[in-house]
Amino acid sequence: MSEQTAAPTAPATAPGAVVGSIRKFVAAEGGTAKAVLQPIGAAGVRITLVGENGLMGDRVVDDLDTARAVVDAVDGLETAEWDRDLTSAANVKPSHWRTMAGWVARQKHFPKARNRKILD
Repeated sequence: MSEQTAAPTAPATAPGAVVGSIRKFVAAEGGTAKAVLQPIGAAGVRITLVGENGLMGDRVVDDLDTARAVVDAVDGLETAEWDRDLTSAANVKPSHWRTMAGWVARQKHFPKARNRKILD
């Protein structure tokens, strides 16, 4: 049986545009923020930011190593998880809820449920 040696990989580098925008976010939020790293499939990894005031932001990078490099490159940014304290601190604006709801948010009339006869 032969031994396979893994080729040494270069450490991930943080994209300058992402680091710059996150630095501006952290500065606007008083100098500290928390980052939740969330893999989103083939699209990469979402870095969700929650500032001191609860304001939220996000950026997407290629992979988890790059996301960790971004967090390491920004002073005042620390990695966190969605726990009770962080979710209660996050302040989602009404406009953000409307954006997430998509077309449903603009509806005035909704059709009756297809299973209405079963429920009646």
